[in-house]
Amino acid sequence: MGSAIRTTFRSLRVRNFRLFFVGQLISQVGTWLTQIALVLLVLHRTKSGVAIGALVACQFGPMLLLGAYGGVVADRADKRRLLLTTQTLQMLQSFSLGALAFVHGAPLPAFYAAALAGGLFLAFDNPARRSFVAEMVPLDEVHNAVTLNSALMTSSRIFGPALAGVLVVSFGYGWAFTLDAISYLAVLAGLWMMRTEELFVAPPSRRGRGQVREGLRYVRSVPALWVPLAMVALVGTLTFNFSVVLPLFVERTLGGTDTSYTLLYSVLSVGSLIGALMTAHRRSVEVRHVVVASFAFGVAMLVFAAMPNLLAAFPIALAVGLTSIAFMTACTAIVQVRAAPNMRGRVLALQAMVMIGSTPIGGPVLGAVCDAFGARVGLVIGGAAALVAAGWGHAMQRTRDVAMTTADSVDDAVAEAVGVTPG
Repeated sequence: MGSAIRTTFRSLRVRNFRLFFVGQLISQVGTWLTQIALVLLVLHRTKSGVAIGALVACQFGPMLLLGAYGGVVADRADKRRLLLTTQTLQMLQSFSLGALAFVHGAPLPAFYAAALAGGLFLAFDNPARRSFVAEMVPLDEVHNAVTLNSALMTSSRIFGPALAGVLVVSFGYGWAFTLDAISYLAVLAGLWMMRTEELFVAPPSRRGRGQVREGLRYVRSVPALWVPLAMVALVGTLTFNFSVVLPLFVERTLGGTDTSYTLLYSVLSVGSLIGALMTAHRRSVEVRHVVVASFAFGVAMLVFAAMPNLLAAFPIALAVGLTSIAFMTACTAIVQVRAAPNMRGRVLALQAMVMIGSTPIGGPVLGAVCDAFGARVGLVIGGAAALVAAGWGHAMQRTRDVAMTTADSVDDAVAEAVGVTPG
C-alpha cells in the first residue's frame, strides 16, 4: 500500500510542483463556487436551458476563438510570469461578479459580460497553466504530474459545488463569488514562492508568422495526437456539457432542488477523483486507453439517462465521473508526453479549444434540446457521442496498426531479398 501511494503521488516530491498543486487546489475550489453559483443564478432568473447555454458560450466561447493564439503566447512566454498576470485578472473578474451580486436587481447582461471577460482571460491562462506542469518536474515524472493535476481539478469539484450550494442557499450569490476571488491569493502566493532555477523551462518558441498553422500541421502529422484530439472535439461538444444538462436533469426531470444538484455534482466529482488517481498510477498512456475510456464514458452516460429518481442517480453519477476523467486525463497525458516541448503550449491550446471551446456550440444546442424534449434526451445524445468517438478512434487505431504491420513486413521482405538480416 505504501509503495502504491508513493508511486501515485511521486511528483509531489518536487517542491515547485507541490507549491503549484496546493495553490491550485484552493483556487479551483473557489472556481467551482463561481461556476455553480452563476449557473444557478441564471437558471433561477430565466428558467431556461437556452439561457444557461448562452452563459456557457460566454464563459468558453473565447477559448474557441482565441485558444490557438493563447497557445502561441504560452509557447513564447515565461509561463510563470504569464500565469501571475492571468490569475490576477481572473481574481479581479470574480470580485466584479461578487460586487454585482451584492447589488439588488443587478441586470443579467452584466453577469454575462463578466462571464465573457473571464472567458477571455481563460483563453490565455489555460494553455499556460497546463503546459507549465511539464516545466516543474523531470521528464519521467510528467505523466504523473499531469494526472495528479487532473486529480486536483476533480477533487476541487467535490467540495466546490457542495460549498456553493450552502453559500447560495444560506448567504446568497455574492459570497460565493467573493470567496472565489480570495482563493486566487493561494495560487499567486505559490507562483511567487517558486524557485525559478529549479524549473525545467522549455526553449521559447521563435516569433514569426503562421505559428497557429504550424501547430495545426504538427498535430496533423502525429497520429497519437490528432486521433485523441478529434475524439475530444466530439465528446467536448456533446458529452461534457454537464453545466447545461445536469441542473435541468436534476431539477426538472428528477424533481430535485439546488441542494440535490450540488450534491449530485459532488458525487460525480468523487468518481472523477477516483478515476484520476487510478490514471496517475499508470506509467504510460496510449491511444487505446483513450478509446476504452470514451466507450466506458458513453455507456455510463446512457445508464445515467435511464435513472428513474435521484436515489438511483447518485451511484451512477459516480461511474460517470470516473469514466469522464479517465477519458480526459488519458487525452491530456498523451498530449503532454508526445508533443515536442516547443509545441506543447499550442497543442494543449488546441486540446482546450476542442474540449472547452466546443461547449459554446454544444451548450446552446443541448439547452434547446432539453427545453424541447427533456434532459434525458440531452444525456442520451452525450452518451451516443462518446460511443461514436470510441468507435472512430478504434477504427483509426486499427488502420494505423495494419499500416505499420504492412510496412514492417515489406521491410523484412526487402531485407531478406538483399541478404540482410532483419533488425
